[in-house]
Amino acid sequence: MPQAIMVYPIDPYVVETLMSVKGKQLVLETTRGGISGCLVEVKPDHVVLDTRGRKFFVRICEIVWIMPE
Repeated sequence: MPQAIMVYPIDPYVVETLMSVKGKQLVLETTRGGISGCLVEVKPDHVVLDTRGRKFFVRICEIVWIMPE
């Protein structure tokens, strides 16, 4: 019986750019709208954004653009 293979594309340039602004305030525009806060964590598939004490986990594939504040 064939098994499904999950593929998670990683965009190394976006991850590298996000790593360069880790710890800084930024605005992320996603396919669902914009969100601003402090970038606290960068993983290969998602980021963690702290917005006034609330943590948001955003998938990198959903990010349209990034703007440091």
